[in-house]
Amino acid sequence: MKRGLSRREILQWSGAAAASSLLARFARASDGSLAANGSNPGSMADHAAPKLDKVRFGMIGVGDRGGSHIAHLLLLDGVEITAIADPYKPAAEGWAARIAERGRKPPAVYAESDFDYRKLCDRDDVDAVIVSTPWEWHGRQCVEAMRAGKHVFVEVPAAVTLDELWQMVETSEATRRHCMMMENVCYGREELMVLNMCQQGVFGELLHGEASYIHDLRFQMHQIDHGTGSWRTYHYVRRNGNLYPTHGLGPICQYMDINRGDRLDYLSSVSSNARARRLYAERRFPVGHERRTLDFRCGDINTTIVRTVRGRTILVQWDEQLPRPYTRHNFIQGTKGCWGGFPNRLVIEDVTPTEQWTQGSDLTPFYERYEHPLWRAIGEEARKAGGHGGMDFVMLWRIVYCLRNGLPLDQDVYDAAAWSAIGPLSERSVANRGKTVDIPDFTRGAWRHRKPLKLHTA
Repeated sequence: MKRGLSRREILQWSGAAAASSLLARFARASDGSLAANGSNPGSMADHAAPKLDKVRFGMIGVGDRGGSHIAHLLLLDGVEITAIADPYKPAAEGWAARIAERGRKPPAVYAESDFDYRKLCDRDDVDAVIVSTPWEWHGRQCVEAMRAGKHVFVEVPAAVTLDELWQMVETSEATRRHCMMMENVCYGREELMVLNMCQQGVFGELLHGEASYIHDLRFQMHQIDHGTGSWRTYHYVRRNGNLYPTHGLGPICQYMDINRGDRLDYLSSVSSNARARRLYAERRFPVGHERRTLDFRCGDINTTIVRTVRGRTILVQWDEQLPRPYTRHNFIQGTKGCWGGFPNRLVIEDVTPTEQWTQGSDLTPFYERYEHPLWRAIGEEARKAGGHGGMDFVMLWRIVYCLRNGLPLDQDVYDAAAWSAIGPLSERSVANRGKTVDIPDFTRGAWRHRKPLKLHTA
């Protein structure tokens, strides 16, 4: 997509799309559950759609991220890519040509305007769409695709406003179509192993988690006409909060059974001063360049504290601009021990020393014992395929496997909404001196009765 929707366009669309669900929104009781008028068409919790013999994908956005998804999908059985939509014609036509070079039927290409994706959604030979576009397009495109009868898989975050997230939830419920945010980190080898350990009670009762996304992305500011920086740079100008919370948060939420026995309750968020991007622009861009004129208001580092209904806490940090090594942290603490990532290390009471980390080669026995069955099954294939250490391949493999076998997805629309909501809610808290902000119950009470996540097999 091009630079992105203007603020007026976003507000106009949000208002129009919200109109159809506004009455249902007001029908909710004060505790977030539905009132007795039956306005909820039905929960999507643990929803299993009819089996698909072959999954025919339409790709909306085929830049760096969307293109990598195509490369991995071409490695999977039972997959066909039937259509591509991207207003940047060289990317759309380039990936269509690569698909043809692999001996596959060339996909239809829609590359004349930002809204050509609607033609893709109208096709009868598209079962599911993958949305890899700028953040401000996610909500609109997911809702329209589901209304056209397609399952939707969207890059992170799922949307940038609460209204959009509610629209996605309600549209998924009304259409009975999956809407999954593609949080790939949940499929990393370490994250899957730690999930297995948590579900086996290795760390005891879970009390606290820490999730980070620390990644120096200032180089993206040089992407002016195309690429992530051509649109993402302006989010740092308009917004102040945690703009990208889900990479670290997703795995922690799965460890803690969020939306499956517990839920995110409220948060408090603060941001530091905004300095690094302005200084970077002054050093790297000539006088008079547009990048030097931008007034960056997003704090260089944001710290958000979340409390769950069951009284557990999660620290979520985000920083995409300071000079600092990459980390997602991935820390989980229980009554019997803890795991910490970057570097990987652990403590387990009565098993390892409790006053020093067990790490490095000493972790080998734990990998041998607690390696997740999913990674045991396809980990070697995933490593060969690549994609953030194999996690991208595992994620797409699981999506296709679940669709072809009529199984519930590992992440549902309620996870997409709850994890992504940290973004706009952190902005609200930052703007009010860190005051606590309630996190909506997107499941409308279904979290109380759901069982813990199971990575289903046939």
